[in-house]
Amino acid sequence: MRTIPIPVDTSKLVITCVKAPKPRLVNKDTGEIKTDKNGNTVYEITVSVEDEFGRIELVKIGTSGEPPIAAGQQVNPSGMVGYVWEIAGRWGISYRAAALLPADTEPLRV
Repeated sequence: MRTIPIPVDTSKLVITCVKAPKPRLVNKDTGEIKTDKNGNTVYEITVSVEDEFGRIELVKIGTSGEPPIAAGQQVNPSGMVGYVWEIAGRWGISYRAAALLPADTEPLRV
């Protein structure tokens, strides 16, 4: 099944880093680190996402290269997309961003 990226409009969301970025593992047993098609390490960042109604969700966002953010900082994701996945009858949405920058910086135009 081919997955099509779904653009995510983050303009009305408050996104806060709740866990420091860490390399994403392909295999926890071997410690193999995930890389993108260019060989860059893929980092996983756990964030809280608050919408305009005050609802909050915890999600993980993947990005290539270590983002310059720390736990507690509000962040601006640039080029964020969601991918729907399904494995053995279970499904979910994984998120990826071209870049994650501190909220006090201008977002990248992607």
